[in-house]
Amino acid sequence: MCLCRTLILLLLIVLLILGYVWWKPTAGGTNPDVLPTVLWHGMGDSCCVPISLGAIMKLIVEETKGGYVRSMEIGGNPVMDWQSGFFIHPNEQVEYVCRQLLLDERLAKGYNAIGFSQGGQFLRAVAQRCPTPPMRTLVTLGGQHQGVFGLPMCLTLSNSACDYISRLLNSVAYSEMTQHNLVQATYWHDPIMENHYRLGSTFLADINNELYLNEFYIENLHKLKKFVMVKFLNDTIVQPKESQWFQFYTSGQDKVIQPLNESKVYQNLRLMKMEKEGKLVFLGVEGDHLAISKAWFIKNIVPLLLEK
Repeated sequence: MCLCRTLILLLLIVLLILGYVWWKPTAGGTNPDVLPTVLWHGMGDSCCVPISLGAIMKLIVEETKGGYVRSMEIGGNPVMDWQSGFFIHPNEQVEYVCRQLLLDERLAKGYNAIGFSQGGQFLRAVAQRCPTPPMRTLVTLGGQHQGVFGLPMCLTLSNSACDYISRLLNSVAYSEMTQHNLVQATYWHDPIMENHYRLGSTFLADINNELYLNEFYIENLHKLKKFVMVKFLNDTIVQPKESQWFQFYTSGQDKVIQPLNESKVYQNLRLMKMEKEGKLVFLGVEGDHLAISKAWFIKNIVPLLLEK
């Protein structure tokens, strides 16, 4: 059994390296009439593998007739990029991505951004912390904007490894060591022990303005033309799935979902103003986590990338 898992891991690493050879982190770039698109992958994925974000890059280039696409690769190589989904603190990743975006001259006039799963809240952090270059439209596909309280499945990890991470999160999510070494701990949101979450979370509580009101974050988030949140209606990975629409459990229990407009984060980020201005867009799609078809993506997401 151990040998089998080792072989699977080695195969995954080989696929990542081959994906990097076949697909670079950038594509397109010849159509000046279309804003560039920046992508950020989720847990257990990487920037450029042909069967995942590499295919999305190709699709966007085709549908925008040559628009520039950059898929963020964390750390400069495919292995570190995959590891970043589990073991590199989001604050470090966001800082790295902000530097890379600033250095990319093709993004100087602005860009649209698409975040996949946890890449969604990471790109929101980019919007709030790094207003240059300007992000115009943010699309999050299955992002966990209010965090998660449960980890039923871990993509590309064995069941035993996933179980270990789940036990770790349930017991010591807010310890300094866990917060520093496990990405998922930084957006683990315990609704039963809200104070532990707010004081212990080293990422999500900050970008949701739950420690103190950071006016800089609010100002930058409100610069978005649109903030599009896509929820997978049959999601078995994100708990609760309503977090994808910025909702979460009512404090003190883990059964009843609190309406967004009654939550503290709605006030703390002044989402009411964005909602009144028509900037908040909530889309629902049938299917499990990140299970979207090419046709759905072209119909619902590509038009957002082509808006003037």
